[in-house]
Amino acid sequence: MYLQYFIAGLTMGSAYGLTAMGFTIIFNATNIINFAQGEFVMLGGMFSVFYISSLGLPLIAAVPLAIVSATLVGAMMERLTLRPLKNASIIQFIIVTIGLAIIIRGLVMLFLGKDTHALPAFSGETPIVLFGASIMPQNLWVIGITIALLLGLKLFYSNTIFGRAMLACSFNRKAASLVGINVGRMVLCSVTLSALVGAVAGAILAPITMTSYDVGILLGLKGFAACILGGMGNPFGAAAGGLILGIIESFCSGLVSSAYKDAFSFVILLLLLFIKPSGLFGRSASERV
Repeated sequence: MYLQYFIAGLTMGSAYGLTAMGFTIIFNATNIINFAQGEFVMLGGMFSVFYISSLGLPLIAAVPLAIVSATLVGAMMERLTLRPLKNASIIQFIIVTIGLAIIIRGLVMLFLGKDTHALPAFSGETPIVLFGASIMPQNLWVIGITIALLLGLKLFYSNTIFGRAMLACSFNRKAASLVGINVGRMVLCSVTLSALVGAVAGAILAPITMTSYDVGILLGLKGFAACILGGMGNPFGAAAGGLILGIIESFCSGLVSSAYKDAFSFVILLLLLFIKPSGLFGRSASERV
């Protein structure tokens, strides 16, 4: 029973962690909290369903194409809304991202409908029995793809010039600009990368939880909670925060009541903000005066 809860928590926690990483990637580059991040998760699932049901594409082609499409939406968002407002305040940027989330959600509802859709599992639906727990193959896909994506991002940031340039902008945009780094391009890449990470989360989770035009609202809030839990500004801490949040949520739902599943996440967030506001893996802020 406990293993079943643990696997379920890892699965949902992987999605929360990827969503949280999307928040952090944009925050590091721009200091903006992008409240449209949950809509990229939704787009990953909804585009996949659209390409399969309307265009008749096979799953193996529909999912990558959906991720690319959602990533392009992220790039357009940066070019058409965030970049023209580069001199706006942080509050104005946040309000813009909330407005973008509403627009994206409304357009998806208008063109793809309000129905809830199921995406086919990647490799069948025959459960794997392990120590008394039934594990669906899709759970393994979610956990495996999340690990692979985390490793890929780690290598990207550590071993490529482009990744190091993005990190430089996250630490000090002014200094990065002075040494010749195109900060505007790095911001575009950060927003695009966060959209890609969110779309991957939506595509791999849709066969388990199904998807609809409004699933991004709660997933975005859970991702933000995971981001705060792991430490704002720490991408891999945010991913770990998502896993922790998913596991705690799963055990509380199974052992207490599933009716309060969503409430557990935010109670944990509030408790952490009282005890350690910088997050589990974040550094306490200091300011020279």
